[in-house]
Amino acid sequence: MVHLISGAAGFIGSHLCDRLVVDGETVIGFDNLITGSRRNLVQLEGHTRFRFVEFDATQSIVFTEKFDHVWHLASLASPKEYLAHPIETLESGSTATRNMLEISRRDGARFLLTSTSECYGDPLEHPQVETYWGNVNPVGPRSCYDESKRYAEALTMAYHRFHGVRTNIARIFNTYGPRMALKDGRVVPAFLDQALHGEPLTIFGDGTQTRSFCYVSDLVDGLVRLASSEERYPVNLGNPVELTILQFAEAIQRLMDSKLSLVTEPLPQDDPRKRRPDISKAKRVLDWEPKVPLEQGLRETLAYFKSVAAA
Repeated sequence: MVHLISGAAGFIGSHLCDRLVVDGETVIGFDNLITGSRRNLVQLEGHTRFRFVEFDATQSIVFTEKFDHVWHLASLASPKEYLAHPIETLESGSTATRNMLEISRRDGARFLLTSTSECYGDPLEHPQVETYWGNVNPVGPRSCYDESKRYAEALTMAYHRFHGVRTNIARIFNTYGPRMALKDGRVVPAFLDQALHGEPLTIFGDGTQTRSFCYVSDLVDGLVRLASSEERYPVNLGNPVELTILQFAEAIQRLMDSKLSLVTEPLPQDDPRKRRPDISKAKRVLDWEPKVPLEQGLRETLAYFKSVAAA
């Protein structure tokens, strides 16, 4: 099949490109490179079944190819980036989503939207199941990201119901791995960056807030399985193993074999206190669950960051 991927030069997008090419598919990827990097796709340069185009998904998209599958991954996913680019973030969920859906409608292509666990906001239900509607502040500083994804989900379902587009929606929980940007503000690269420089690990709040970390290869496998499924409603993709931020800091200390000190800063507004996916639906519908242990994934991620620093 021929695949079109927005956000192809991003963290998850580039790994999805790799996976599809390895699977024998033809991929056309594009990205406006606000947060993505051509470096993430260097391994695919010159490949006969891959082409990259620098382009913005919020602009009118003209591709002469007919696509079998359209994947919309373009988004500013890290708090540092979406707080710096709130308008662009909202546009990626609205205008860009509609542009990609229109290509799917034109070609009769499958469409997959990468949504987010941020749709649950600071959840009042735990763990989070797909039928939970969330606790989101629609006018808070994080709303540009949360609401852009919630709108994108609504738009995707409208195209499915009204135009009959074959759609899938993935609600992605915290994902980590090689090709994350060290300075993007999320906890995995932030801790590893500080650890590599021998700096104290920064804990926001008291460190009792929780996250669940899924390695990128597991996440991409979930996306590929979802894209082949008949499930039209959102599916959680993430690791149900829940850690406090303090426990995660201890995992980084073990990885570095160093008792790095900790410093604290105030918890950002609307930062979720609890985050753990209920993946019962993914297990049932996709026969999917994460397989990569945290320590193994962190070792591979650390090795990547060391290679970048040495380049």
